[in-house]
Amino acid sequence: MDDNDRVLVTGGAGMVGSHLVDRLVAVGNDVVVADNLETGHRKWVDDNATLRQVDLTDRQAVFDVVDDSFDSVFHLAARKQVREPDPRGQFEANTAMTYNITEAAADAGIENIAYTSSSVVYGEAPRPTPEDYPPIEPISVYGSSKVADESLLSTYGHTGSQRVWIFRFANIVGPRLRGAVVPDFIEKLREDPTTLEILGNGRQEKSYMHVEDCISAMLHVITETAEPVNTFNLGTRTTTSVTRIADIVATELGLDPDYSYTGGDRGWEGDVPKMRLSIEKLAALGWQPEQSSDEAIRRATRELVAELQMDALRAD
Repeated sequence: MDDNDRVLVTGGAGMVGSHLVDRLVAVGNDVVVADNLETGHRKWVDDNATLRQVDLTDRQAVFDVVDDSFDSVFHLAARKQVREPDPRGQFEANTAMTYNITEAAADAGIENIAYTSSSVVYGEAPRPTPEDYPPIEPISVYGSSKVADESLLSTYGHTGSQRVWIFRFANIVGPRLRGAVVPDFIEKLREDPTTLEILGNGRQEKSYMHVEDCISAMLHVITETAEPVNTFNLGTRTTTSVTRIADIVATELGLDPDYSYTGGDRGWEGDVPKMRLSIEKLAALGWQPEQSSDEAIRRATRELVAELQMDALRAD
């Protein structure tokens, strides 16, 4: 991938997608964002990128956007909620989007497709979990949709002329993060600084990676690999418990709240309570995350507090 390529980023108005767009634009790429803006935000899209508001579950709409002028596609668009009220709709939407994008890219002769998957494909696997760990047994419909998407992309990579990169993310944190534990704790403590409800028993423990490290890792892998299908875990070697996240957020806000717990070893149905990905395959390419899981949480907390304060000032 060259710095002056024309690149399509689906889901480029979302948290990770918009940071990827920022990086691609900064090094000189011509970037087009395809996003339905249901969870993404127009204001997060770099002014030097082109935004196309499009329903990626609509095959014809996707074919109208994807043409042979593109050198690469980054496919990040998805319905991501694990606690999804319409799981069948989520599965059908995610697999339809991926099939439409992959088919249209192949039809246009686009050789490079990068796809963002998730650690949830592994289900409750031993830690640290390597990319070749069998069996793949997700415990949520969201995870099942990611497995289906990976399988489809593998088929295109092995039978066609496309190169595919599949990135299995740990929990990605940083600016623009919404609907996750760090911004949730910030909002709860802003509403009531004296107490904080924590889902589960607080001992759930996962790897958290800062979005800047995540983008750097993705681009490094794409530069260094060229197999038909390249699958990599992206995360850190360390983990952070939910109670530890609460401690970090409370400290950054200058608070000392009492904690209450809803109980149980997982926060909700489909939640994987313990997760740490092996990143030895990534390290073998000469890349290491700059921040530990705790450091990523602390930096993201500071960034989100500043961002939410700015949003509040703008609203006034």
